[in-house]
Amino acid sequence: MKRRWKSLFLALNWLFLSFGTSILIILTHPLVSTANEPAPTTETKPKPSEDPKAPTTETKPKPSEDPKKPDEKVSEPDPSPEELARQKKLIEADKLYLEGKIAEAEKLYREVKEPFANATEKKELKEAILDPAQLSPAGRVYWREAQAGIANKLQSRILIPLQLLTQQIPEFIPGHITYAQYLRQYGRNKEALQVLEQAATIYPNQPDLVRARVEELAFSEKWMEASIAARQFAMLNSTSPQAAEFIKLAEVNLERFKGNMRDEVRGNTIANIITGAIGYAVTGSLLGPFTALDSTIMLLRGEGAIGESVAIEAKKQLEVVEDEAITGYINEIGQKLVKIAGREEFKYDFFVIPFEDLNAFALPGGKIFINAGAIAKTNSEAEIAGLIGHELSHVVLSHGFQIVSQGNLVGNLTQYLPFGGTIGQLFSLSYSRDMERQADILGTRLLAAGGYAADGLRNLMKTLEKEQKQKFAPPSWLASHPGGSERVSYLENLILESRYNRYAYEGVARHNEIKGKVKQLLKERKEKKENEQKKPRSS
Repeated sequence: MKRRWKSLFLALNWLFLSFGTSILIILTHPLVSTANEPAPTTETKPKPSEDPKAPTTETKPKPSEDPKKPDEKVSEPDPSPEELARQKKLIEADKLYLEGKIAEAEKLYREVKEPFANATEKKELKEAILDPAQLSPAGRVYWREAQAGIANKLQSRILIPLQLLTQQIPEFIPGHITYAQYLRQYGRNKEALQVLEQAATIYPNQPDLVRARVEELAFSEKWMEASIAARQFAMLNSTSPQAAEFIKLAEVNLERFKGNMRDEVRGNTIANIITGAIGYAVTGSLLGPFTALDSTIMLLRGEGAIGESVAIEAKKQLEVVEDEAITGYINEIGQKLVKIAGREEFKYDFFVIPFEDLNAFALPGGKIFINAGAIAKTNSEAEIAGLIGHELSHVVLSHGFQIVSQGNLVGNLTQYLPFGGTIGQLFSLSYSRDMERQADILGTRLLAAGGYAADGLRNLMKTLEKEQKQKFAPPSWLASHPGGSERVSYLENLILESRYNRYAYEGVARHNEIKGKVKQLLKERKEKKENEQKKPRSS
């Protein structure tokens, strides 16, 4: 009996000591200590660079992509004469695009790129209307009815005319803003955001509309998306008088996002320490408490610290490509998209590893690894940028950090159970469906804002589908990021409904040049390994 009370007394002592230590750490170590890290210094050229990649999990990388697997030996068919002619025309269109001859380039892109299946291209946009006096007679009737409904506080008389107005005269900007305002007032927040999302993608340069969208995103607690939307407007309209206002909006919402992450991590921190104390009470071992405290300190140091730590270990285990042309190409694309994404507190690094399959993964804090096979098996810079944009979106949205912090808690809880740890490992193996969709949406927005063809990620998915049919097995990226034709269809609808430009820079010529270097590198690496295996082993 005395022994039981003694164990309980010691456990309580540890709990109070740990709790006090955690509070001290929280007060003296701000979560995002990576703000002191140097910002990326790599200079990027104005010309888009090329590098497709496939998003995977932010777990510790494993060199599982063995180039000697049978399915990796399937040779890629030579391009057909039709495909060669198509590439030639795309290269010509890219040249015109870079020369600023956008209309001529777009004409060629449209000749080459087939319309999306089961989708209808949108009609040309009309010029935005800001003054109700410029409305058509029918439009003025709808607007007058809505104003009367507002004056008399009649819900149906407000919403129905505004719905008809926005559907029939989408170029009237105040109609969308007012409609969303009253949808929110009547508790239909999701519909309010949808109205502004669609209108802002149709008219992305209208400051009042974008401002309303940013405010609605923030109201829905989508602070990172609000920050990126505001920053994108400021970057694309740098000469606008409102540019400074939108930069401020971007920073405010970024701080809200980071503050929310801090709260979540601190909550997990307290839980980690409590579970460490429980472990001590149950097992009498200090290993659990010290493991919990160590992981707590790591979490409090922030995303950059975790990513840096894991990246160091990854580089010890993984061979990294040193060819400056290849690494410079990937880094140039990545840093270009980083500037649009806006989370400048991270130090972003992009690495190429010499594995043959189309795959990639991201670590919290901006460490992104691209398989060389992702370059070799994609068809354009826009495709590889789609891959990088998707993985970068996981970083920007802190998806990996959320998994790490939550999985850390699960790991501490399960270490005291039979076969504990397995649950924690499974928990952190993949992103949720919501995370994947968020990364698809943001990745596509980054592509469009970066001047790439907005269907780069969609085309990457088509490339993966083609590879799957050739090998009769899903590529590594599809294994951890399922979706298939459903995902392609979703991306097509996103591009069309948002009116993103898919007739922009593809980057075929430079991609083909780097692609040739990558294929040669992989070939030489494979031959070297085969020769080493043929050498007689010394006894």
